[in-house]
Amino acid sequence: MAKHLCIHGHFYQPPREDPWLDKILPEGSAAPSTHWNERILNESYAPLAWARRLDDRGKIIELLNAYEWISFNFGPTLLKWMERAVPEHYARVLEADAKSLERWGHGNALAQVQHHVIMPLASPLDKELEVSWAVADFEARFGRRPEGMWCAETAVDTDTLEALAKQGIAFTILAPSQAKAVAALGSDDRREVHDEDFDIYRPYAVELPSGRPMAVFFYHGSLSQAVAFERLLSDGEQFFTRLSGACRDGLLSLATDGETYGHHFKFGEMALAYALDQARSERDGITLTNYAAFLAANPPAWKVWLHEPSAWSCAHGVERWRSDCGCCTGGRPDWNQKWRAPLRDCLNFLKDRIDAHFFDKGEGLFADPKAALADYGRVLSRLTTQGAYAENHFKPGLTEDQAAEAWTLLAMQESGLASFASCAWFFDEISRIEPVNGLTFALRALDLGRATGMADVENEFTSILEKAESNEEGVGTGRDIWENMVKPRRETHRTLLTQGLLRLWAEDRLPRSGDEAEAVWPGVTVRFRLDEEVRGTRPGRAAIRRRLASKDEIVFFTFRRSMRSDPFKGGLTFTPDTENAFEEGVVFEDAGVALNKRQALADAWISRTEAEAWARRLRDAYTAVTQVTDLQEAQDTLNLAERWAHLYPALAWNFIWEGDLPRKRSALLVAFLVKTGRENPERKRLCERIVSRAVELLSRPEPDFAGLARMVRRAARIELPVAWGPVQNELWRRELHVGKGAKLAKQLGFAEPEQQ
Repeated sequence: MAKHLCIHGHFYQPPREDPWLDKILPEGSAAPSTHWNERILNESYAPLAWARRLDDRGKIIELLNAYEWISFNFGPTLLKWMERAVPEHYARVLEADAKSLERWGHGNALAQVQHHVIMPLASPLDKELEVSWAVADFEARFGRRPEGMWCAETAVDTDTLEALAKQGIAFTILAPSQAKAVAALGSDDRREVHDEDFDIYRPYAVELPSGRPMAVFFYHGSLSQAVAFERLLSDGEQFFTRLSGACRDGLLSLATDGETYGHHFKFGEMALAYALDQARSERDGITLTNYAAFLAANPPAWKVWLHEPSAWSCAHGVERWRSDCGCCTGGRPDWNQKWRAPLRDCLNFLKDRIDAHFFDKGEGLFADPKAALADYGRVLSRLTTQGAYAENHFKPGLTEDQAAEAWTLLAMQESGLASFASCAWFFDEISRIEPVNGLTFALRALDLGRATGMADVENEFTSILEKAESNEEGVGTGRDIWENMVKPRRETHRTLLTQGLLRLWAEDRLPRSGDEAEAVWPGVTVRFRLDEEVRGTRPGRAAIRRRLASKDEIVFFTFRRSMRSDPFKGGLTFTPDTENAFEEGVVFEDAGVALNKRQALADAWISRTEAEAWARRLRDAYTAVTQVTDLQEAQDTLNLAERWAHLYPALAWNFIWEGDLPRKRSALLVAFLVKTGRENPERKRLCERIVSRAVELLSRPEPDFAGLARMVRRAARIELPVAWGPVQNELWRRELHVGKGAKLAKQLGFAEPEQQ
């Protein structure tokens, strides 16, 4: 048996989407990015898709798609966002799996349980749904059934492994500390083991009560920990040397968090790329592979007994996600995690009620409620259409209202499952964003249950939650968090119309009389029609269509636009014949729009106004450059430079992209741009615009390489610190770094083609 190496990356973000809008809203802690998905993508996930390999002169010789050479799992909630927001990076993940499948006969990608719940703590129903929905999501994205599945925090017990095996999953990955004893297959010579004092270089069989096959791999614990905590990624040669020293006959596997590469350790993806390149060249006799390929060639000859339940990140089994076990004090010894138990208890209470309500109501709506629920993952993943699903699972002859109720019940279950994402318990405080997000999904599930006739259990729910006490001074109990941080996120007709109208205002899209305009979020669309203004107010009609709903909700209202500069001073009044009628009009600032949703409206407004201001400044810059005179003697900037300063970014843009000025005029403009640009707060945004324009030009069928080369030279001349990464990526993706694009590639840091 040769020496094989497999490095696994776990890529996951919790469900951050607002459960009404199905959109990730601004998260202040992620600044300067809009939210944490975006920030970690920029720092880790994208760099791994385009990892730089450099020669000894620091020139780029390859942009390595690291996903093509490592084993990986991406959480469905993360891939859902990536597909929408960054399709170019999402495509690299899919492409990597396809290429590994072609190379090794088995793809690198593993599935992951749908919502990253701690499986041993989930009910039998939730275990089944988490696995079946994850399998559907994987199949829709990668075009094949998954062979392996990552369990959140590697938390398993026998029932969890049975749930995986029932869906055809062949293996999972565990920490060595989860192994209790081993023996050769067919032998009774059971040997107790501890951490890594057993052979982790082979797969093991777990003998399940059902008789279904299940294999487990154990990663190298100390080496994986060194990657995460011991700066092993600070040097690629150091990383490979450690890997090589740990390899022996069999499979050396590491399990690493995807955020390690870049977010935790800047340029960590480059160290990984170096090590992968050394291994793929079979240095030191090492062969790269993935788990499924190794398992196919080396079926288990040994069996293992596990500590049950157990997980990699808790020394107490799975107590980290339900009790004050001492894991994660956040460096605050005066804090405790007694809040964990009531948080889980209240969510379990709600899920029990949701399940009972689903099956009670579902008897009259679905041919087989459980089968319909298990198959709902195929709708979420778009493996099947709503129409085909309804035909297969709805009882014949349902009315439109009954069909709408069926879809609402399914959405209720989806939100209920999302509330159990493991991050809610992982850290040290209940008022953190993760528990608040989990409770927000619970609120959505509660609302959907009530909308379909479920008894109102909010008081019972919050009486359990009240037992959870925050460590933060002044925050109070879980009930206070529910009232002050969670319930303000609830969407009603009032808040949806408020946000929709203000968004149309922010984007300058308020419809004229008789016209229509839409405010669209992934989870809901609000279509507005406004009539002629009468004494400062405009009657209107809104049609609200929710994701996967079968009918519109119609609302009539009167819109009163603010006569002040603050749009929140405007308001609306519902007409008496609507479901949410109230007698007096509401001012928008009193409508109950949560802080993160107000921030989203502010972002929409500033994006529009910035675009308009930029267009004005560009127009002014065309005139401004004609007013630049010749450089005189020791002159180092324009006269009255402080009055020209507001045009700095537009003049820089004009200089980079437009025609040449006479030499002395150009020299004066350059002097002004260099001096004014130093420490200029608008310089970063200018660089982003340049990169975006360059990528767009490169994506054309016949790029203007001469113009792009001139752009690079001129950006350097005015000392702009442009981060050319996306431009380099596009050159490599389209193989434009050779041939006609070779000169541009050299300017952007690529090695000569013959050296690549």
